Amino acid sequence: MLKTRVMPTLLHKDLGLVKGVRFDSWRRVGSAMQSVKVYNMREVDELVFLDITATREGREPDYELVDDLADECFMPLTVGGGVRTVEHFERLLKVGADKVAVNTAVIERPEVIAEAAATFGAQCVVVSIDALRSPDGGLEVLTHSGATPTGREPADLAAEAQERGAGEILLTSIDRDGTMEGYDIDLIRDVAAAVTIPVIASGGAGTYAHMAAALLEGGASAVAAASMFHFTEQTPLEAKRHLHERGVAVRI
Repeated sequence: MLKTRVMPTLLHKDLGLVKGVRFDSWRRVGSAMQSVKVYNMREVDELVFLDITATREGREPDYELVDDLADECFMPLTVGGGVRTVEHFERLLKVGADKVAVNTAVIERPEVIAEAAATFGAQCVVVSIDALRSPDGGLEVLTHSGATPTGREPADLAAEAQERGAGEILLTSIDRDGTMEGYDIDLIRDVAAAVTIPVIASGGAGTYAHMAAALLEGGASAVAAASMFHFTEQTPLEAKRHLHERGVAVRI
């Protein structure tokens, strides 16, 4: 049985890490290198590093920074932000990323999913989907770090991504992001039901119980979190112990 992963998320903006609420109101939370070193000691399953301004600014990923982080990172590393082509995938994998997350390009040039999967294997391709819930309860995918509506529903996009060769879905609720009020279980359930590949739940984690709900009620395969690890005393290891007690298969 595959083990359920608990994955801290690092959001990089300009010269350091930030964390916001609903993709806005960013506050500084330290350096990426320091966070990598801390998580090395905390028995983290996997780390997610996203450059949240690269696509908006028309930049490629910061390969030099990723190279430096990967040299110090002793856990699997997923990197995203500014990824638009197979060449970007290749350069990130060469400097030490284990997986590459792609978001905006999934809408603008969806064939990049199949191209990357054919070249490097589906296990390297993580499709990142940011979803916003409308007042009437409907869901829409947004790109460019939540700035651009697409008219696409997250479950449909996830299904298309799997068909094109994606190995995982990183699913973030914009509404819940940074609130620490719990994941959007209905969103997770909708997307998990539409695909057979792993769905990583993101956006809203504030307690270990929230993580258990995303997995046991929502059907997620893994949970990602940022604010609860930045701003509380809770740790990935204690999260896994709680999940283990709830009957979730984790690596301890």
